[in-house]
Parts: sequence; structure tokens; C-alpha cells
Amino acid sequence: MNQAVSSPRRTVFILILAQALLGAQMPMLFTIAGLAGQSLASNICFATMPISMIVIGSMCAATPISSVMQRYGRRAGFWIGTAGGALGGLIGAIALYYANFPLFLLGSFFTGLYMSAQGFYRFAAADTASEAFRPKAISYVMAGGLAAAIIGPQLVKFTADAYVVPFLGTYLVVIAINVIGSALFLFINIPPPAGTDADAPAAKSRWELIKTPRIAVAMICGMVSYALMNLVMTSTPLAVVGCGYTTNTAADVVSGHVLAMFIPSFFTGHLIARFGVEKIVGSGLIILAAAGAVALHDVELENFFIALILLGIGWNFGFIGATAMLTAAHGPQDRGSVQGMNDLFVFGGVTMASLASGGLMNCSGGDPVQGWNAVNLAMIPFLLLAGSALVWLMMRPKDPLPAT
Repeated sequence: MNQAVSSPRRTVFILILAQALLGAQMPMLFTIAGLAGQSLASNICFATMPISMIVIGSMCAATPISSVMQRYGRRAGFWIGTAGGALGGLIGAIALYYANFPLFLLGSFFTGLYMSAQGFYRFAAADTASEAFRPKAISYVMAGGLAAAIIGPQLVKFTADAYVVPFLGTYLVVIAINVIGSALFLFINIPPPAGTDADAPAAKSRWELIKTPRIAVAMICGMVSYALMNLVMTSTPLAVVGCGYTTNTAADVVSGHVLAMFIPSFFTGHLIARFGVEKIVGSGLIILAAAGAVALHDVELENFFIALILLGIGWNFGFIGATAMLTAAHGPQDRGSVQGMNDLFVFGGVTMASLASGGLMNCSGGDPVQGWNAVNLAMIPFLLLAGSALVWLMMRPKDPLPAT
């Protein structure tokens, strides 16, 4: 289908719709995958392994999908993502029907292809945007997750017990979401970067890029923000149910969390433009620390809600801020290398967090309260790492930004 390059605002609008519809599968799966894993796994320490496999799949797919987009354009990569999401849903449904945990893990891995492709929505929003519109474009696309935060958990409530096999209906809906949502990308066209002129800057090696201070700090802050959010969110349904509340209550807590992840996106870009990206990223790290403090204070229902809301806001400021910092720190010739490498590191950190989450929650203490405390205490060293890196960057003389 030949068409002109989509205007920045049209691209943003379609990506918002994609974030809302296709993105709904992520809160759905993050709500139920750990609970399903707990029922299928022979050892409860592996309850969150399905979520870990989603992020492992995402980590493995990040560089290849980025390379596909660099060569063939964004649409091709986004279609790979929806194909992976539909296949993951199909395999997951079959695995639930036959109570096969290894097969369930395989389906989760394919779901990771969608998660990886979704991560590039924010970069696609910035591709054709002006320097002034770029932070707002990223922020608006992330705001599409607000609808996903409402749709996803509500679909869980309607589908989790729709069949005799728990959660089977949810996975069937995931298949439908990917099939329908893939049609959205017919309406945008973001081609690969044009070939460079003879006098244009040459692409840098990955080692040169990662040694660039702003790129390195952006990657660290993005990785820590996303990994810590995942660490705590992955364990939340297990903690909520383990403390005596219902699965529907866990879905409500996750819904509140995902709303908090995306509602600030309506103004995060404006805050970045007004106060500077470093201050917004720093605020995000402080809010993540506050989330851990609230969670450690008690396991009353209001503590779960407040902690997870703060966790969502902290992720929003930290991750969107780090993305804006990254997109302004490299030229178009390095887009594929930087973005693929960034998401490899980000989802590598998320993988380790999700793997650690189940072990900390189920196997580090004698009861769910002790496990929940261990999860939240684990945030401390990583927040210190990201905070120190950000302070170091802010104290350095500012480097000139590359031409875009």
C-alpha cells in the first residue's frame, strides 16, 4: 500500500489508538499471568515465570525489530508485534486448556514480541516530529495507555471465569485484540531513514554511542524506572490475593496503577518543556522511592492502591523523561542502533526484575507480607544507581545536541 509519509499529528493519533487497543492486552496479561502460573507451576517460586518470559521475549526481540524498522519502516515491525501477540495468545489458551506450564511459558515468550514492538510506539511518535513537538508527541502516545488501563482489567473481570478453565477466555480475547488492532497500521507510513549524503555524519559504533554521557544516563534511568515498576507490579496480584483480597480486587489495584502510569502523560511533555528533562526524571525516581515507602508501611488495601498509584506516576516521569532525553541525544543515522540497544537494556533489566519478583515474593519469607516487603526493599540500590547517574550528568558541562 503506497502512501505519503504520515504527518506527525496523524501518526500520533494512530499510535494513541494502537496504545489504547493493542496495549490493553498488557495489563490483562500482567494481572493474570502470575496467577495462572501459580496454578500451573509445580513450584510456586516460578509463579511469575510467565511474566518473565514475556519480558525475555521482548528483550530478545528488541534489536531485531529495531533493525527491521530501520530497514523496512515502522509498520513492518509493528505487524511483527501483533503477529507475535496473537500467536502468544493462541499458545497460551492451548496451554491453559491442557494445563501445560512449559507450553504456557512458550506462549508468553511470543507475547514478548508484541511488548517489544509496543515499546517502539514512543520512538515512532518522535520520528517526524519537530524538536518542540517531540516530547509532547511521546507523551501523548504514552497517554493512549490510559484507555488500555481501563479496558484491560475490565476485560479480565468479564473473561477470567468465562470458561471452566480459568483465564482461557482472557487469552482468546487477546488473540482478537491483536488481529483487529493490526489493521490500525494500514493508516500510517513512517519509512526507514533516508540514505545519508556524502557529507552527512557517519553512523557511530554502538560502543561510541553508549559512551555518550546523555545516552548512557538516559538508558540507565529508563532501565531502572521500567524494571522497578515491573518488579513491584508483577508481585502485586500475588501480594493482594495472598493478603486475603480477591482476584477482582487485584485487578482493581492493577487498573489504578496503570491509570497512574498514563494519566500524567497528558502533561508530562509540557513539564519536560518547562522544567527540563533531568528534573522530571529525577522527580520520577523520588516518586518511585515514595511508592516503596508506602508499600513497606502496611498491607491494608489503601496502601496497595496508594503505593501502586505512586509507582505508576514515578514510572511515567522516569521513563518518558528518559525516552525524551534519549531521542534528543542522537542523530537519525544512529536511530536503529540506539533505540534497539536501549530497549535491549531496558527489557533486560525488566527481565531480571520479573525473574526476581516471584522469588522475592514467594520464597524470601514465611508469608506474603514478608515477601512483599522484600520486593519493595529491593528497589533501594537501583534507585541510588539511577539517582547518582542523573546527578553526575547534571553536574557535567552540557554537550551540544546532535542535528536531527
